[in-house]
Amino acid sequence: MIIQVKKSIPNSTFDDVDLSESKFTDVNLQAVLFDDVNMSGVKINNVNLSNCQITDANLSGMTIDGISVSDLFDAYKQVQK
Repeated sequence: MIIQVKKSIPNSTFDDVDLSESKFTDVNLQAVLFDDVNMSGVKINNVNLSNCQITDANLSGMTIDGISVSDLFDAYKQVQK
């Protein structure tokens, strides 16, 4: 199914939505809140994550440019000691 929304839909709320295997192209998600979201297996390419905040997240298996995020955090913790 292809749904094309060519209008802006700011200040919207989506509740109990299944977007499995969906593709988003040329999307503006500036100042969006994701809460209680399952993003396992998601691939994010060519994205601006400046000022992005991730809290209380399971990062197991997550990589950034092929580098394990868990390994990065472990290395950071060692330097902070």
